[in-house]
Amino acid sequence: MKVGDGDSDHLCWERAEDMSTPRTASKIDASRPGSEVAAETAAALAAAAKVFRHYDSMYADLLLMHAKQIFTFADTFRGRYDDSLQCAKKFYPSASGYQDELLWGAAWLYEATGDEDYLDYVARNANGFGGTGWAVREFSWDNKYAGVQVLLSKVLLAGGGDGDYADTLKQFRAKAEFFMCACIQKNGGNNVRTTPGGLLYVADWNNMQYVSSSVFLLTVYADYLAESGDKLRCPDGEVAPAEIVAFARSQVDYVLGKNPLSMSYMVGHGDKFPTHVHHRGASIPSVYAVNDTVGCMDGFDAYYNSKGADPNVLVGALVGGPDGHDGFVDDRCNYQRAEPTLAAAAPMCGVFARLAAEPAAAGNSPGYQPPQDTLHVGGAPLEFVHAVTNSWEHNGVDHYRHTVTAKNTCGHPITYLKLRIEGLTGPIYGVSATHDKEMYGFPSWVTRLDAGEKLTIVYIQEGGPAAKIAVAEYKTG
Repeated sequence: MKVGDGDSDHLCWERAEDMSTPRTASKIDASRPGSEVAAETAAALAAAAKVFRHYDSMYADLLLMHAKQIFTFADTFRGRYDDSLQCAKKFYPSASGYQDELLWGAAWLYEATGDEDYLDYVARNANGFGGTGWAVREFSWDNKYAGVQVLLSKVLLAGGGDGDYADTLKQFRAKAEFFMCACIQKNGGNNVRTTPGGLLYVADWNNMQYVSSSVFLLTVYADYLAESGDKLRCPDGEVAPAEIVAFARSQVDYVLGKNPLSMSYMVGHGDKFPTHVHHRGASIPSVYAVNDTVGCMDGFDAYYNSKGADPNVLVGALVGGPDGHDGFVDDRCNYQRAEPTLAAAAPMCGVFARLAAEPAAAGNSPGYQPPQDTLHVGGAPLEFVHAVTNSWEHNGVDHYRHTVTAKNTCGHPITYLKLRIEGLTGPIYGVSATHDKEMYGFPSWVTRLDAGEKLTIVYIQEGGPAAKIAVAEYKTG
């Protein structure tokens, strides 16, 4: 299930054809289980069987046979793969455990076979495995809960799952809709964070993998709703399937260049894209150009640290993407943002196919819009107005006094508020710090903010740009 060693591989910067590090092969078995890997493989084979069913039924049958065998193995010999293979834990730790993958495998086997034994498995283990308990805001190679919840919502939306399974499937749908509403910024403040330019922002390291997987689920769920004639019900109102697709399209537009930097984060697309990708094969000339072995350490000196553009354009690769403020440094050493991954690129294949089948209507995908004087935070209940009200110099450093008014525009009293304030370099007044980094709440003398009422925040900034203020969470009453 794994080839190579992460530690030794990272010590070298060389072409694949020159690799000199150990190609050790690792496996899972009954004595060293890896339920995540096995159940994920079963899910992939079952999904592939569904695709090939109408083109090559014999091949589809073969895929299903092995999918069932591997799922049985995953369920019978339960255990985390990174406990069995310690060498993987440093690089790909199984933070969510293996229970989400067991649900994922069973759900896909039900989808491919219609065998209610698999639906029964999901229903019996829904609560114990966290499927109906976890409300998540990410879908990734590690965490499959959102995917499970969306796939099982399809059963309910298609009119299946009557009787014993109905209540459980409704719980899966509720959690799926939490994910959807959080992505499209209509989850009552409990949304996925976005950059000022509008990109979903889940994590600093390779954020684009979360963007592409989230957008994939958004388009899938939108189609499920459209086929059933239903709508998404969010705390901030009902949302039609077309609106979900429009939001997904805005994310894709951002990825492909409609963003503050006018940068396409897909290599080879558009006029401006990353040219210093954190990728060995892209950064080292081919054997036809340099017909000598590039040694383990030689690659670092000659190519990794080179300021020159990649000699090989890695067309179609999706890099990690911008930081939380839409900034991007095109540097090979910037591995958190300049490294391409299959986890990021693969979901986009499905998204591109879906969007290509339905051209954008005028105005459906606004994408990035230059910020105005008044910033409206997506899906948030406050309107922020920023102003610099004083400035001075002290010890050779410019200081600025910023005054921010936050007006309640949601039409209801806000009884709980948590603000994310980033880039602060000096003291702040008018809010109270929380235990969470960069998070602030109402000051001690404010317990609620009535409709139309304003909260005044003052902070001192020691040089540099203004702090970034956005609503992280809020409640109305």
